[in-house]
Amino acid sequence: MAMEFIFVIAILVMSVVIHEVSHGYAALALGDPTAKYQGRLTLNPISHLDPIGSFLVPLLGYFVGGFIIGWAKPVPFNPYNLRNQKWGEALVAIAGPLSNIALAIIFGLVIRFTGQTLMSQTFLSLAEYVVFINITLAVFNLVPIPPLDGSKILFAILPYKWQNLRQSFEISGFIFILIFIFFFWHFLTPIIYWVFTFLVNQSVF
Repeated sequence: MAMEFIFVIAILVMSVVIHEVSHGYAALALGDPTAKYQGRLTLNPISHLDPIGSFLVPLLGYFVGGFIIGWAKPVPFNPYNLRNQKWGEALVAIAGPLSNIALAIIFGLVIRFTGQTLMSQTFLSLAEYVVFINITLAVFNLVPIPPLDGSKILFAILPYKWQNLRQSFEISGFIFILIFIFFFWHFLTPIIYWVFTFLVNQSVF
């Protein structure tokens, strides 16, 4: 169990790092070099780890509720530097979940087309965790609660007259996230399980 937990945390850490780096590269592609100048376009976990989001929350989730959720330090970017002022922030935001979806698809296809015929049971289990954790991260980050990526996508869609609600919503965002995790997370688990089953052609491990 201890070794399994270590592998799960390692997969989670690298998945959230890739998620954040994707934000940085998306911002750079859209004209903002802030993440590049601050040395955040790196896969070195030390540059991205958040003590609460990368360790404490996953630890509590794993042992209390059996779910794996976490985050890294947000990659900084200046929305005013983005060439597309209307959709630029949303495009930067969606890059994170898309990177997790891409990882889930890649490892899901590996499992689907090789499975137990070519993989050892250990590697198969690790690949399943990669798929499951990255699906979970993508779905979780698309929830429209600040500072999650889904909120930035939502704010880009909302009419301009509603933008004044953003600041007040962002101030209380972390509280809303905790409420969502403990009281509403079970509404997302069927989606996560369905996507996992669809990708790997087997039920959740």
